[in-house]
Amino acid sequence: MATVIEPGALARPAAAVKGASPLPLGRILEGDCVEAMGGLPAASIDCVFADPPYTNGALWVIGSYHNIFRVGAILQDLGFWILNDIIWRKANPMPNFKGTRFTNAHETLIWAATGEKARYTFNYRAMKTLNDELQMRSDWVLPICGGPERLRTNGVKAHPTQKPEALLYRVMLATTRRGDVVLDPFFGTGTTGAVARRLGREWIGIEREPAYIDVARERIAAALPLDESALTTMHSARSAPRVAFGQLVESGWLTPGTELFDRRRRFVATVRADGSLASGKATGSIHGLGAQLQGAPSCNGWTFWHCEHEGEIKPIDALRQLYLLAIED
Repeated sequence: MATVIEPGALARPAAAVKGASPLPLGRILEGDCVEAMGGLPAASIDCVFADPPYTNGALWVIGSYHNIFRVGAILQDLGFWILNDIIWRKANPMPNFKGTRFTNAHETLIWAATGEKARYTFNYRAMKTLNDELQMRSDWVLPICGGPERLRTNGVKAHPTQKPEALLYRVMLATTRRGDVVLDPFFGTGTTGAVARRLGREWIGIEREPAYIDVARERIAAALPLDESALTTMHSARSAPRVAFGQLVESGWLTPGTELFDRRRRFVATVRADGSLASGKATGSIHGLGAQLQGAPSCNGWTFWHCEHEGEIKPIDALRQLYLLAIED
């Protein structure tokens, strides 16, 4: 079960809090999460993503039917304001081998603020860009963690419920800004810390299992922060593809900072964290920027833009097809 705390709602001027009592940024605090959180300064966290064990209830949770409804009721009883419930629909769920129930193919994420009038962050434009210029919906189709992303120790899964980085990528890109502090009180193997480091967010983790802490430290140390230009996201302003360009970015098929170019290499653009492209001072989606650079009324960005992949020049549509094959396996 995973949770998200959203607070711009817990908004605080970071510098002011740090001046009063330094936060343990970039550190994993070992021990009980309730005790550890009690030692943090009040109103010091911008966003919390928590993934508690499935048998426990907790605030700001992505979870299954076992307790998500109870958590939602408790949140409302405590005065929290639910902004959205997000359905994470798993593109490749584990089957129900006994055949006694429907396959559990989704989890629910409750996104909430501390009150009805509390301030919070929502990067609407970045989400729209990530989703090929369509409003981001509350049902997210993302694969479960697998392949090279699945961490293993001596051939065995390092954590039984490791969440995919794409899920955390979308949460942070949507609801935090660069420099914001993201707290994960159930840190596990460090998915939150790794994604936060990539996206230029500060992070604090709390975890009581030493084996998970060792894996998390090694993983986060290997995560490469994106450069300044790639982290700049859009804030202002068809046949629908089955995959948005932003999904290739958040899933790691195309890394922010990658250069794309047209087949004749007349134009070059850089991929940014929200799935937008930048070419000089011009920015836009893969379709919009392609049309803008050519002075054309429209452009199919999937076939116009190319990249180097495994030593070959390919249209980015080829990566989209590979992504589709991967999530179907």
